[in-house]
Amino acid sequence: MKLFSTVSLALAGLLSAVRGDAVPWERIDKNNSVLLILDIQVGLYHIARDWDPSLYQNNIMAHAAIGQVFDIPVILSTSADTGPNGPLPKEFLEMYPHAPLIRRQGEVNAWDNAQFRAAIEATGKKQVILAGITTDVCTAFLSLSLRAAGYSVFANVEASGTTTALVRDTANDQMARAGVQLYSLFAIVCDLMRDWRNTPGAKEVLPYLDRYMPVYGQLARHHAAAVEAGTLIPGEVDLITGRNGSLMI
Repeated sequence: MKLFSTVSLALAGLLSAVRGDAVPWERIDKNNSVLLILDIQVGLYHIARDWDPSLYQNNIMAHAAIGQVFDIPVILSTSADTGPNGPLPKEFLEMYPHAPLIRRQGEVNAWDNAQFRAAIEATGKKQVILAGITTDVCTAFLSLSLRAAGYSVFANVEASGTTTALVRDTANDQMARAGVQLYSLFAIVCDLMRDWRNTPGAKEVLPYLDRYMPVYGQLARHHAAAVEAGTLIPGEVDLITGRNGSLMI
């Protein structure tokens, strides 16, 4: 009975260790982060069927631009870009003309490429923000390998794409159980910024959001327009003040 209890406890500890929720929450530190643009190629783009194509185009551009806003190192990689997968969008190359571009000609998992591993190690960063096509292979394989190598991984779920919603959800579940943090674009940006008063802060981030997350850009435009106009129409004041006239915000 004692042996059974010991074995049971050991197994429970092992299962807990490999569960994603056993990994403590960690904040993204812009001074300890590297941004990866992984296999988001013009040919592979057509495989990203789990997103509306126009929205996904916006998402991948927004992911790439994170490096510019927060001045964090960027590494680009392609898989068999001389074949049907195609090259990276020219916009990425124009954003980062001097960033390492690892053109893998065979390795499916980018971590299997020695040059790619060396590029990440050369940054000295321990937090990796990434997105890729496809979610279940390019993003998931690398994320799991990075976790095994001791890195903290933040996968941009809005900039990774794959064949179906089922495949996407299965891959995201696999990554989460391994301790990969699944983040939205807005969550990544806000955690990197931390405080609207920082630099980069509202001055740098609001134009970025206006371009890539229009709903927040329009919110800022609405506020600016209201302040500029300086007027309220009947009924509006009651929405933001209490009966005694005090602000309810």
